Amino acid sequence: MNDSSKGLALGFALVLAGLSSAAWCADLDEIRERGELRHLGIKYANFVTGSGDGFDVELVKGFAQDLGVDYVLVDTNFYNVIRDLLGKEVVRNGSEVTLEGDYPVRGDMIAAGFTVLPWREQVLLYSQPTFPSQVLLVARSESELSPIPGSNDLSRDILQTKDMIGSRSLLVMEQTCLDPANYGLTGAGLDLKSYTKSSNLNEMVPALLNEEAELTLLDVPDAILDLKKWAGAIKIIGPISEHQDLAAAFPKSAPALRDAFDDYLARIKADGTYDRLVDTYYPGIRRYFPAFFERDS
Repeated sequence: MNDSSKGLALGFALVLAGLSSAAWCADLDEIRERGELRHLGIKYANFVTGSGDGFDVELVKGFAQDLGVDYVLVDTNFYNVIRDLLGKEVVRNGSEVTLEGDYPVRGDMIAAGFTVLPWREQVLLYSQPTFPSQVLLVARSESELSPIPGSNDLSRDILQTKDMIGSRSLLVMEQTCLDPANYGLTGAGLDLKSYTKSSNLNEMVPALLNEEAELTLLDVPDAILDLKKWAGAIKIIGPISEHQDLAAAFPKSAPALRDAFDDYLARIKADGTYDRLVDTYYPGIRRYFPAFFERDS
């Protein structure tokens, strides 16, 4: 092969690589052309049940139908989900976030009870909020700790709850909504026990009941289900975080896809579809976050 032929071959390879990259890192037009929307989901707290349904599964299935494309659920976990979306590993150093490496892009959007956090906003585009949440401190029912009385001052309640931890061991999971770094719990002299057996947040309560730590963190959607599943075995001590929003997440290179999802979300909130999903998967959630649901009514 002469130099000219080599140059043409190299150029053709680069064009193909560029087309392949565009096909994987897709915005709205590319997804419609492909005819498929890949939903990165995580089996967690009725958002993705693992049985082909769940709050976020039905939400994104409806979105795919609205776009006129096929729906594909791509199973992932909290450790890898951003990498599966962006094809880059997220590296946190305090409040600074960098993207490193090159990995396969496996999905087009994240919808998995995914908390809006400042460090994630540096690398992702979030939709309008899809669900409310909050992180709570949880103990076994026989613990000597009693739930805080609670007040109209959430900031004070959070400080009081954090003070209750004291020298007790606290089970946490890094790189998730239960990461202690999100709530000022690192570097505070606390006995933090990082759960590393898996990235499945559903395992936090079984680990607590197995006495792997004296306390753990849960978010409200998970806590509602666990209080029913493990009735009489656990109790809520108080809040660790302010009220939080959960939302779908997209690559920053896919603003049109995010905007289309926001439009779809607004329409299903207006026609009652969204309310039916909430009541199906999280009955009773409205009493915990009345302001969130009232603002959409």
